[in-house]
Amino acid sequence: MSEAAKPRLVGINHVAIEVGDIDAALEFYGKIFTFTLRGHSERNAFIDIGDQFINLAKATPRASAEPERRHIGIVVDDRSSVRALAEAAGATMLPGKFLDFLDPWGNCIEVVEYANVQFTKAPQILRGMQLELAKNESARRELTEKGLGE
Repeated sequence: MSEAAKPRLVGINHVAIEVGDIDAALEFYGKIFTFTLRGHSERNAFIDIGDQFINLAKATPRASAEPERRHIGIVVDDRSSVRALAEAAGATMLPGKFLDFLDPWGNCIEVVEYANVQFTKAPQILRGMQLELAKNESARRELTEKGLGE
């Protein structure tokens, strides 16, 4: 596949870090930072950072057997060819509703498309990257609800 046909990296959507206790982690980080809690469950909490976020993931004794718990969410312009390219490169594809794979060293990479996420590059940055990208309706609505939309 030509370089021009490969998906371009656009940015980082989120980073997941493991914690021993979700509520204790929220309390700890709340003593240091002012933040908006996007969502909370028994196993995860999501702290908004504008149009990006941190996922606090509850570590379990099986965490070493669940490498997808620790991951980085990267943003690309078009993810339609990512699965085939990752498989051809030797990645281990993970099951589930997301496009996740393990690199040869066990790092989990979650690939999301720019149109689908809140993460937004400023127009001048997109121009400098020679990209013309837009958000889908769901992402625009989420940004607007947070006061970050157009």
